[in-house]
Amino acid sequence: MAITRLTPQDASFYAMDAGVHPMYIGSLAILDNDDGALDYDRLSAIVERRLSLVPRYRRKVRPVPFGLARPVWVDDGDFDIGFHIRRAALPRPGNDARLHERVAQLSARRLDRARPLWEMYLIEGLSGGRCAIFTKSHAALVDGDEALEIGHVILDSGAVPRPVADDLWLPDDQPSDAELALDALGRLARDPGEGVELVRRVVGDVRDAVDATARSVGRFASVARSVPPLAPLNGPISRERRFDVARTDLADYRTIRRGLGCSINDAILAVITGALRSWLVSRREPLTGSTVVRAVVPMSVYLAEPASTSASEVSSFRIDLPVGEPNPVIRLSHIGHATEAHAHLRRGVTARTLVRLSGFAPASLHALSVRSASSFGPHSFNLVITNAPGPQNPMYIGGARMLEMYPVSPLLRDQALSIGLTSYDGKVYYGLNADRASVGDLGVLPGLLSESMEEMLHACA
Repeated sequence: MAITRLTPQDASFYAMDAGVHPMYIGSLAILDNDDGALDYDRLSAIVERRLSLVPRYRRKVRPVPFGLARPVWVDDGDFDIGFHIRRAALPRPGNDARLHERVAQLSARRLDRARPLWEMYLIEGLSGGRCAIFTKSHAALVDGDEALEIGHVILDSGAVPRPVADDLWLPDDQPSDAELALDALGRLARDPGEGVELVRRVVGDVRDAVDATARSVGRFASVARSVPPLAPLNGPISRERRFDVARTDLADYRTIRRGLGCSINDAILAVITGALRSWLVSRREPLTGSTVVRAVVPMSVYLAEPASTSASEVSSFRIDLPVGEPNPVIRLSHIGHATEAHAHLRRGVTARTLVRLSGFAPASLHALSVRSASSFGPHSFNLVITNAPGPQNPMYIGGARMLEMYPVSPLLRDQALSIGLTSYDGKVYYGLNADRASVGDLGVLPGLLSESMEEMLHACA
C-alpha cells in the first residue's frame, strides 16, 4: 500500500499545534435561515455527500514508530460524521456579540488528534432568523493545492444544491507499525537528507528542520532581519481568544483607488494602518513619526474588479505599515511605494486545484496565506494580514443564503492578533482573532476601521 507522508511544512504545523497555538484555518459564515431550510440533518447530508471532493477530511495523522520519519496520512476506519459536525445554540438574546464570544471559545480548543483534523459547528438561535456555520480545519490538512478547505465545496451558486456523484467510500487498510518503520528506514538509506531531518527532530528542533528542508527546495524564503516586538501585538500569549468582526463596502475601496491612484490592496492596507495607529494611540503606546508595524501580507492577487471565485497564486512579502504617520494620504503613499518595491520579492504559491471546483475559494486561499506567512522566521514581523477575494454573487448552503463570511486566522508564535479579510457580494468582511489576555480591547478595532475608512474617503473628496 502507498504511504503518504506529511510534507515538511505540514509536519511543522502539526508539531506547532500544542498548548497555546491551535493551528487551524477557521471560517464563520452567517446565513439567512428564516424558513428553516438548513438544519443539522441537512447540513450533515450535504457535507457527507461532498467529502469525496476533499478526501483528506476522512484521513487522520498517524505517527511513525520511534519518530523515524514524519507522520503519515491514513484513512480513519472509524470515521463518524457526527463527531465532526456539531450543534451549538446561543443563549437569548442571540445577538452578534454572543456569536463572537462563542466563536472565540471554539477557537481556543484544540482539535482531536485521534481523528481527522476538522470540526464544523451549526450555531443556531441567532437573531433575525439567521444561523451560523463555524468551521475549523487544521493547517496541516489544507494546502490549497492538493487539499482544499471544506467550505470550498459545500457552497452553491444557487438555492438548489448542485448534484454530486455518489461516493462509495471504503477506508484503505492501515499500514502496521512494522511497515511504517521499514518504510522510514528505507527512506533513510536512500536519502541522506532524511537522516539530517531525523537528527534535528530527535533533538527537538523541528521548526529548524522544516525550514531547512523548505529552503532546500526553494519554495520559501528565509528571514532577512529581525524586528523589535511591538506591544501589544507581540509576546507570550494565553490559551484564550477574543473574536470580533468589521464590515466595509468594496465600493469604498474602489473609490479610494480611483481618487488616490492606488491598488485595492494598498487601499485596504492604508485603512488597516489608520485603524492600528488610532488603536495604539488609544492604548498610550509611544509613537514617533518613524514607528511602523511590520506585517506579513500574503495577499492573493486582487483584480481591479474582482469577480472570480479563485486565484492562481498567493504572494507574500513583509511591509512596514507607517502607523507613526498622521497624514492618511502620506501613509497610503508610503504603502504604495513599499508594495511596488517588494513586487520582485513576492513568492508565488500555486493553487491550481482551486479552479477545478465551483464554490467558494477564500478559505483555501487563507490557508495558503498562513502557510506562506509561517515561512518567515520568528521575530521578523509583528502581524499577519490575509486577504482573499471571493465571488460577488450570492452563495448558498442547503438552500440558505450566505449573508456574510469572516475568516478566522490562527495566531502564530508570539502573535497576539491576526487580521483576515474576505470580499463577498459587494462587501469586505474582516475577521479579527486575538489573544484574550493581550488584546482585551479588541472590540474597539471595528469602529476604528470604520473611522479610518471615513478618513481615507474624506482625503479622496
